[in-house]
Amino acid sequence: MTDQLSAAERAYTHTKDMIIRGELAGGSLLSEASIGADLGISRTPVHEAFLRLAAERLITLSSRRGAIVVPMNPRESSDVLEMREAIEGSAATTATAAPSTELTARLDELLADQRRCAASGDVDGFVAADDAFHTTIVEASRNDIAGHFFALLRDRQQRVRHQLFAVDPGQLAMSLREHEELRDAVVSRSADGYREILHRHIARNQGVL
Repeated sequence: MTDQLSAAERAYTHTKDMIIRGELAGGSLLSEASIGADLGISRTPVHEAFLRLAAERLITLSSRRGAIVVPMNPRESSDVLEMREAIEGSAATTATAAPSTELTARLDELLADQRRCAASGDVDGFVAADDAFHTTIVEASRNDIAGHFFALLRDRQQRVRHQLFAVDPGQLAMSLREHEELRDAVVSRSADGYREILHRHIARNQGVL
């Protein structure tokens, strides 16, 4: 039973990562047999993984066509960015009120990671550091409800980020500059400044997508 659960988790993580990174584009047909062969497991745990992905609305299951990756249309991308701005913008009020040395040190660490990734063209690494940067701000608000809903958006936010950088790799450098401005707004304790930069940051992303 444990091995079966482990195999299902592997199939779930493997397939989900490919969808989020854009390696499996919207509309792609998925095969339980193919995924199972890639991972060296049977079709049963892959089927269990597909049920989870369908529940998360990342794929649809059809008796005739099988599993299909759900495309992320511009409206959904816009909705995700809009909700992200609402949650993070609200969290910024508390996060910037009296930022701790631990918070600024963590932001600086993540900015250093982003600089390295931008310089080397490591999109996966940049997206991970990007996500951690914004999550750190929300967590600094100490609002568990905000953190919960922000986490629910995470997979779709990651998918949007990968789409953005695939459309225009030059967005890496621009995104980095805006993150540096967001960090400076935290240090200067400017919630209004943070929200203004965040709005520009997200509006630019919507324009690209």
